[in-house]
Formats: sequence, structure tokens, C-alpha cells
Amino acid sequence: MDLFEYQARDLFESHNIPVLAGAVATTADEAEKAASVMGGRVVVKAQVKIGGRGKAGGVKLAQDAADAREKAAAILGMDIKGHTVHKVMIAQAAPIAEEYYASILLDRANRNFLVMASVAGGMEIEEVAKTQPEKLARVGIDPNVGVTLDKAKEIAKLGQFPADVQDQVADVLVKLWAAFVAEDATLMEINPLVKTEDGRVVALDGKVTLDDNAEFRHANHADLVDHAAANPLEAKAKELNLNYVKLDGEVGIIGNGAGLVMSTLDVVAYAGEKYGVKPANFLDIGGGASAEVMANGLSIILGDADVRSVFVNVFGGITACDAVANGIVSALSILGDKATKPIVVRLDGNNVLEGRRILNEAAHPLVQQLDTMDGAAAKAAELAAK
Repeated sequence: MDLFEYQARDLFESHNIPVLAGAVATTADEAEKAASVMGGRVVVKAQVKIGGRGKAGGVKLAQDAADAREKAAAILGMDIKGHTVHKVMIAQAAPIAEEYYASILLDRANRNFLVMASVAGGMEIEEVAKTQPEKLARVGIDPNVGVTLDKAKEIAKLGQFPADVQDQVADVLVKLWAAFVAEDATLMEINPLVKTEDGRVVALDGKVTLDDNAEFRHANHADLVDHAAANPLEAKAKELNLNYVKLDGEVGIIGNGAGLVMSTLDVVAYAGEKYGVKPANFLDIGGGASAEVMANGLSIILGDADVRSVFVNVFGGITACDAVANGIVSALSILGDKATKPIVVRLDGNNVLEGRRILNEAAHPLVQQLDTMDGAAAKAAELAAK
């Protein structure tokens, strides 16, 4: 889950990372009130989960509360790269002397964590790595050790931070690591991390991604979900404990096991090139394809107006194919008139002959069986095209 900037700022503050005053507003009146409380100049910043806000006119300096109201009114409702602005952050303006960069992220390739820090902040870190690589520290972190103060000071030196701020930068890195671990994050980025004219080092903008797999440890993370932007099908699938991701195609896909579903996506995408159709979703129903689970999966996919056909691709393992077939028959019975789109089924694996017999005897008018994954994918694509 990606956080809005104001949520990242609040999270940083809760872990004692130095930040400036900030508040979120959904109306121009709220923006004016927040700016009045802060006093002086403020920055009005569009809250969207995409970069390029400044260039799009979504970040504006306001001289006082009245000006903040005017700026907020202009930003709210803006479209920034397909994202509508529903909220703005009112941030205390800072007299910036220098801009830096700091981040911690999960490094899957090396099976550890990576700290990146640079004296060249305020720009895309990819650009820094390309044009000024000597100013970017990239330090792998052993999760069993973490970012100690000594390690943080080493990183600050490698990032070429001025001597007068190295201790403050090191302190920020230690606290950022503590927050990263405590919140089960996969990314925490501060860009820019600034030195103000009075010598303070402060996090001015933040980007945070939290690991959804750890949400059972963080009841408070539910409050951070952006329900307005959530896909309703994905939200419903989550309530039903289904692993579902909405895509932009026409062939609905159900499989048991993430690896099989990913392979199915590839096969359908290849077969669909002939007909101009693509996979409509990722849906893994897991190993126990009971009637209820199958019904839930089919109801999610059939509820997608973009779906024109459904491909059920199951390899019987612990759950045998006859159990899966009974699940499909029962699911269609449960769904009744809600099931209106052609369904192509490919069964293989444990007890496959019995599974195919059950489906053949049920003879549901929407269901077609094919023996191979390629053949079933091609048929599902053809039906979607029709």
C-alpha cells in the first residue's frame, strides 16, 4: 500500500523523524483554517500517488491563509496524470539552504535491504545515479544488524554530506530504519531531506510503501487505505479472502496457485493477440477450490463488465479434480442467473478423468472443456472476441 504524502509525514513524525508542521484539507475552507493555525507562508500540495505534481501545477506557495484558500481551490479537483486531486496538504514553508536524499527499500535481488543517501536531493534519484554517481551512497543492510549509528555515519560520509550535517543525517537514517522495521515497510523515501537556513535537517517530502502481507500486525494501517481510489472488485475480493487483481482485458481468469495463474495470463495474452483481447484479471483461488470459493471467484469475475468470457485453469493436487469439478457445478448452481458468460474449463492432475466426467454429465450450457492449456486459452480468447 502506497501512502499519500501527508500520511507519510504523520508516520515520520510518530517515529521522531524531524518534520515541519502539516495538515490535510479537502476543501478550500479547511486549507485556509490550517494555514491560519500555522501562520506565515505555507505550501499547498496536491495529494496524489504519482510524481510530477509540481510541473502539473499541483504544488503552490501561499503567502498567507487567504492565499492558501485561493491556491487550494485551484488545486482541488485538478487532474494530474489521470489522478483527481481530492485532498491537499498544507505544509509549513521552510527556508531551504540545501536539499538531500535518503531512502530505505527492500532489495529483493540481493535478499536484504538497501539504504541510499545523497547530498544531491530534490531530483529523481535515477538521474543522480546516472549523472552524479559519486554523490550517491548505496549500502546493503543486513536485517539481523540493521542501521546502527556507526553504519549511519558511514553512509552519511559515503553520500558526501557536509560535515556540519552528518550527525543529523545519521540520526535521521537510524530513525528511518526504526520506522521502516516497525511499520513493515518495503520503501521509505525522503526527497528532499533539507537543511534549513538555521541549520536543521528536516524531512520535507516522503514516500512510503507498506507491505500488505503484514497488515495483520497493524490494525491501524486500515485507516490509511484510500477507499475512494480502491477498485470495488478488488475491495470485494479482499473481503472474500481472494487474491485478485483487476487488469484491463476481456478474458476472466481463475486458477489455483499463483504460478499457474501467472502462466495462464501469459498464455491468454499470447492467444488473445489473434483476436485483440487480453487477460481481464489475476485470480488465485488457492489449493482448496470448494464450491463456495469457486462461487466467490466466479461472482467477482462475472461482476466485471469488461469480462466477455472466463477461463478456469486448475491443476489438481491436494485438491483433486473431481472436487474442483463439483465446486464448479455447485458454484454455477449458487450463481444461477448471475452466470451469463461462457466459461472454458481446463482440468489436469489428480483424478482428472473423474473431474471431466462430472462436468460432462452436468452439461451446463455455459461450460466448455478443453484438455490443454493452450487450447483452452485460445477458445476463451475466441469467445471473448465474439
